[in-house]
Amino acid sequence: LIQEFGGLYGLLSATPAALKEKLGLGPAKTAQLIAVLELARRTLREEMAQGVSLSSVDNVRRYLQLSLANQPYEVFHALWLDARNRLIASEELFRGTLTQTSVYPREVVRRALHHNAAAVIFAHNHPSGIADPSGADEHLTSLLQEALNLVDVRVLDHFIVAGLTAPYSFSERGKLA
Repeated sequence: LIQEFGGLYGLLSATPAALKEKLGLGPAKTAQLIAVLELARRTLREEMAQGVSLSSVDNVRRYLQLSLANQPYEVFHALWLDARNRLIASEELFRGTLTQTSVYPREVVRRALHHNAAAVIFAHNHPSGIADPSGADEHLTSLLQEALNLVDVRVLDHFIVAGLTAPYSFSERGKLA
């Protein structure tokens, strides 16, 4: 199965329907594999909540890949952080279609204030499998950064997750002011 799905990550991110199609995988084994993926997500989320892994960009990347890479539609996600960069909440803010999602800065600011966040890491996925940002992605990031600056919330990064490739980081590419 690992070979057939192109590696362990491919196996763990396969849809339940794809898993059920494979010989020897009944409902019980399919449920077990899905449970393992969810346990991996929760483990990374707990590490971030303890403030351990936000010092490691790699752990944030792994968590975001597990959460967003295999979605069949675009989702826009936020990791809300306190003043010491510890995770307050991880939430999906918007869900769109195969090629786009609408993000409303007013709602993002409202959620930041709701969580009393001091900082945020944004992430969204590209179901196309190409992690390069579009002009609209760059414009949105700039717009969100401006809006959140007004309420003293720092945008630490914006990741684009696309399949098995390494997520694109706006911060690492010098695209955050």
